[in-house]
Amino acid sequence: MSNGASATDTQDASRQQDPSRQAGLERLMAQLRGNPLIPLLIAGAASIAIVVALLMWARSPEYRVLYSNLSEADGGRIISELDSRGVPYRFGAGGQALLVPGDEVHGLRLQLAEQGLPRGGNVGFELMDDQAFGISQFAEQVNFQRGLEGELARSMESLGPVERARVHLALAKQSVFVRDREPAKASVILTLHSGRVMSEGQVDAIVHMVSSSVPELAADDVTVVDQNGRLLSLQSAGGRDLDGTQLDYIDEVERSYQRRIENILIPILGRDNVRAQVAAQIDFSRREETSERYGPNQPPNEAAVRSRQSSLSYNGGDDLARGIPGALSNTPPGTAPSPINQPEEEAGEGDEAEALQSLNNLRQDDVTNYEVDRSVAHVQHRLGQVERLSAAVVVNYRDAVDEEGEPTRVALTPEEIAQIERLVRQAMGFSAARGDEIEVVNSRFTRVEESEDAPEWWQSPEVRQLALTLGRYLLVALAALLLYLLLLRPLIKRHTQAPLPQPQPDLGLRVRVGDAEEESPAAEESEEADTYAPPRKRKRKSSAYEQNLSDLREMAQEDPRMVAMIVRSWMNKHE
Repeated sequence: MSNGASATDTQDASRQQDPSRQAGLERLMAQLRGNPLIPLLIAGAASIAIVVALLMWARSPEYRVLYSNLSEADGGRIISELDSRGVPYRFGAGGQALLVPGDEVHGLRLQLAEQGLPRGGNVGFELMDDQAFGISQFAEQVNFQRGLEGELARSMESLGPVERARVHLALAKQSVFVRDREPAKASVILTLHSGRVMSEGQVDAIVHMVSSSVPELAADDVTVVDQNGRLLSLQSAGGRDLDGTQLDYIDEVERSYQRRIENILIPILGRDNVRAQVAAQIDFSRREETSERYGPNQPPNEAAVRSRQSSLSYNGGDDLARGIPGALSNTPPGTAPSPINQPEEEAGEGDEAEALQSLNNLRQDDVTNYEVDRSVAHVQHRLGQVERLSAAVVVNYRDAVDEEGEPTRVALTPEEIAQIERLVRQAMGFSAARGDEIEVVNSRFTRVEESEDAPEWWQSPEVRQLALTLGRYLLVALAALLLYLLLLRPLIKRHTQAPLPQPQPDLGLRVRVGDAEEESPAAEESEEADTYAPPRKRKRKSSAYEQNLSDLREMAQEDPRMVAMIVRSWMNKHE
């Protein structure tokens, strides 16, 4: 019973408090209605607050990306540094990007880079600065390898398309035995920015950079892979015959000859009246040639003597003992018959015999060596030499006027085409021995309206940014104008306008409530008085009534709330 009684008392107390609260609210509303300056102050303060908020929104800085895809450690260090500097920041792209005001991006990047932020997870040779005393050779080698990998990764991340890079090195293993030596190898993993690709030239540059930075590392032993697992580096055995650099060189050569032809023909024919294409055949093979040539022997009087050797041997004229040892061989020879007594034929034969005998004792050798002609040539053929050129030139019809005086186009004469062909030959360096070919064709061009790729002035980013800024301030101005016209102006007008005169009892004011019309007794009496009043007096009363009625209508249109309050007070009075 006590619980029920307490609940009943609580309900009665709440019922007693509700009328008091309602009475307090009614008194407060009555005070506000009685003093129109309070709503004016509230509306003015609210309008000022809204305008200030809109101005702060309009002047709020545009946030741009400071760093993206940061590691948790680097993100924490950068946020701590920004907090210490008092720089506002936001997170974007699902927490993967750190945004700061656009006018402070470049300055903050330089200041953070001075402090080594962000580190990016790659450590360089600064790892070798704080080595412990007595570190083992193995640990020192590992730290050197880690530092080299970090430095290479940082160099790769400085490239435009590369967002992050990781390098794995397998350094060369030295050994006193050649068969036990192992060459160095490297693997590179690249994480590219969204929508960016690596050209073959950039991949080759990375390969050569890594191979040049690591001892005993060949370019063929460097593998480059992107974040999707695609092999970017092509091995020499499985690659194409021409790499990207060679293809770019061919395109550059062809464009060079094409520009030469067009530059010499455009002043004569016009920019839109000539088209040229050049196909170049380039030799990229590496060849070295060495040749030796020997000329025929020249006459002795004209040839250069290299060496001469002469030898003369003489043994005298005495006869020595000959024959078989014994008495017969020791017998002196008989007396020779006198040559005078011999016949002429026999005397001649004796002289020859003596001459032959003397010659047998004389020996003379003469050896002369002459220089032999020799030509040695060592030729190294140039890489990327042009082997053959083919040019195709199309020339438009020239402008002319027909018999009726209307503009038209006519074909070029054979003399003009021959002149153009000679100019093309000279411009491209035509060589018949090389097998070059030229074809000049005269044909009517089809007019094609080309769309201009250049953007309009209003499409530039600067103009868009300026329009966005101006739009913000215009929006603030429009909001302030609406607040003044819809809220402040009626309140100010109601507060500053003169009080309306009190209606006279004899005006006969009618008040319409719903569809019923109630007339006051004063109105009935005034109507009865008007019935018996003179016409001039009635006319004067009717004009005053219309004037009052028009004033009431104007007041009801400007401030319907006040009219409603008056009618409500009348209704409460009659009740």
